[in-house]
Amino acid sequence: MNAVLAVAAGGALGSVARFGFNAAISRVLGNAFPWGIFFANVIGCFLMGLIAAYMLEKMPSHDVMRLFLTTGFLGGFTTFSAFAFDSMTLVQGGQTSSALVYVFASVLVSLIAVFAGFALARVLA
Repeated sequence: MNAVLAVAAGGALGSVARFGFNAAISRVLGNAFPWGIFFANVIGCFLMGLIAAYMLEKMPSHDVMRLFLTTGFLGGFTTFSAFAFDSMTLVQGGQTSSALVYVFASVLVSLIAVFAGFALARVLA
């Protein structure tokens, strides 16, 4: 139960942080390109690697804190950090081909899915 609460709390805080970060970046750089989400994803991926490596090395028994920070906060701050971490894990495990398939298929199928969902909503509306 502690793990679930840690993920929920981290997710809520991460989502609010992403909202504020995106709004701040949009005020500075405008809305012509989604810079806020782009930077949130890049920063979140960097932090995912940093925190995951640090906690696995220095704090391996702090599972609840790791879940709060990675799955919770960074999962809420980005939706990209877990995807990037899983891709890295495949590469580090010597599964480069699987990683490439995962990356390209995830992006392509997700784009197709969002277009399909959008089209379906328009038909049903």
